[in-house]
Amino acid sequence: LGDEVVHIWKSNSLPLRFWVNVIKNPNFAFDIYKSNIVDACLTVIGQTFMDSCSTLEHKLTKDSPSGKLLYAKDIPKYKQWVSRYYQDIKIMPAISDQDMTAMLAEESRTHQNEFNTNAALLELYKYVRKHYDDIMNALDDDEFAKRNRLTNKLEQVAASMDGTTIC
Repeated sequence: LGDEVVHIWKSNSLPLRFWVNVIKNPNFAFDIYKSNIVDACLTVIGQTFMDSCSTLEHKLTKDSPSGKLLYAKDIPKYKQWVSRYYQDIKIMPAISDQDMTAMLAEESRTHQNEFNTNAALLELYKYVRKHYDDIMNALDDDEFAKRNRLTNKLEQVAASMDGTTIC
């Protein structure tokens, strides 16, 4: 793969899919109110972040949005930071699956009391209940779901949650 394709893939996987969304919509992750003024400011910051991760050169004109003009002189420096960041990651030693599994297990143990599993499961179940028929139809059409009897398993979960039994 070419360097540009790798750069674009890396940028689209985490920075642009996750971080720009969190920057522009902090109310998705935090219980906060976002005023119109704050929204406009965060949109400019998010756009600057996107431009910094882009491999394209943006030509500015007098008709360019003011948000792009605010940070235009800084974008080349930010692009260098992004490239250096990706290069630094590239030269890091690879982590084994075992090490990654051990690290994730340790993180889970460290934060096990910070997450209310039952509350999260209840919220997931509320979503499943709301979209139950669509989910069941999708499971019926999916080969993996058929092989693993996921429709049956979901029915059992629903029966358990609803206090009924399946014979």
